[in-house]
Amino acid sequence: MEAIQSVLDATAGPAVLLTPLRSPSGDVEDYRIEAAAPDSLDVAGRSGKELIGRRILETYPTVAGTALWDGYLETLATGTVYQGEPFTYEEVTAGVPQQSVYSVRAARLGERLVVSWIRHDTNERETRRLADMQRLGNLGWASWNLVTDTITWSDQVYAIFDRDPALGPMRLEELPAHLLAEDLPRLAAAVRRLLADGAAVDHPFRIGTAQGVRHLRIVAEAQTDADGSPIEVHGFFQDLTAQRATEQALLDSERTNLVQRGMLTAERALAARLQDTLLPIPEQSLELAGLSVDVAYVPADSGINVGGDWYSAIGLPDGSALFVVGDVAGHGLGAVGTMAQLRFTTKGMTITGSALPDVLRLLNSLLLHTAVDPYGATATMVMGRYQPWDRRLTWVRAGHLPPLLIRGGGASFLPQPEGCLLGAAFDSSYGQDTVDLLPGDHLLLYTDGLVEDPGVDIEEGLDRLAETALGLLREGRGDTLARSLAALRPGNRDDICVLDIHLPEES
Repeated sequence: MEAIQSVLDATAGPAVLLTPLRSPSGDVEDYRIEAAAPDSLDVAGRSGKELIGRRILETYPTVAGTALWDGYLETLATGTVYQGEPFTYEEVTAGVPQQSVYSVRAARLGERLVVSWIRHDTNERETRRLADMQRLGNLGWASWNLVTDTITWSDQVYAIFDRDPALGPMRLEELPAHLLAEDLPRLAAAVRRLLADGAAVDHPFRIGTAQGVRHLRIVAEAQTDADGSPIEVHGFFQDLTAQRATEQALLDSERTNLVQRGMLTAERALAARLQDTLLPIPEQSLELAGLSVDVAYVPADSGINVGGDWYSAIGLPDGSALFVVGDVAGHGLGAVGTMAQLRFTTKGMTITGSALPDVLRLLNSLLLHTAVDPYGATATMVMGRYQPWDRRLTWVRAGHLPPLLIRGGGASFLPQPEGCLLGAAFDSSYGQDTVDLLPGDHLLLYTDGLVEDPGVDIEEGLDRLAETALGLLREGRGDTLARSLAALRPGNRDDICVLDIHLPEES
């Protein structure tokens, strides 16, 4: 069986080896998956070795009595290769029906079957997911080919601009006629820099529509030729109107609070509402790309309830997952504003497929050019993209504390790639590293509030974290590791944010 698994490991595409399970009378009652190619993926998202050991009728009960089942029996009995017509398979996952269209081929190998398949609806499903993501995020993709002078918009961009799709995408020359006059000079200058030397754009602006003024944002970057001349621009537009309205409503409400209860009370109330809006904390573990993610956020015991600590844990269009933990220097509404700016820009850049070091370079430039504080804003950050198909996490950091990897009863901090804190210098450079996760691993991303104490060396705090985390796992508290670590910190002098990224053991 190991030899067959070795062959399948080198096979491109999905394929499994099935062993028939027979009744005492010799009839085939079921099949067991004995080996599987790495690219094997079923409708529920199980892949590769996750499928090994499963029984067909226990895992896919609606297959019984179908042409596919009869084809398996015929191939097993006669040796004739079964090549089925495309069929629709439905499975209910978490109460939601999931349908997929497959073509299946089966061939006999001794007393077993080698089964391979093609899934026909993958592109359609990914397209649908991408459209849903654009709609839910109020953003749409756009590209401009500067060589052929053609422009492409996704459907959501037409909705953002309140434009009839029959008119086609708007040319760059048309855009100024829709902008509010006071926003035109800065956006025009940013677009000129983009087209002249390829400088990336992340710029807010306002347009007038039949429904009133809309607050939009453009994030774009240029693809250049061998001479460094831009040949294509791609990016997205995002409608921030609802967000701006919420911010204005919060500010309007806060003015009343300032009069009634004083400045500090009002700031605390506003900060609490901003926490719910900008940094929702799940009440239980998240499930992303085959990982279990426990999240903890604990504000400082004194002062404003929200500081600059933040996190993101989201799925990406290609099936991978993005994890970020950041810490903006300082507290108060200024830190919260910088946190929101970093959080949303990180998501936008990563969703468009930007490399992680490039995201950090953009964020560094963003803080240096847009800081509200006259002394500038700085932040630390650690960010990783996890690929479930090879269980590899690619990660970067900007002046942040090292992730803690807990594996097989031991704990160690990952060696750190190059990267100074954001907003510190214009010529900052950022490297990246990778770590392959194994079943049972826990990887902790955290802010300094979890390990720092006045007058205590940071190395002591890191050693304490490793020892405490191992102790909690020995006590069986792996499902709530992040929340348990945060709860053990006495008298929080600083905000605490922790992500525990856990790859469950194989069943």
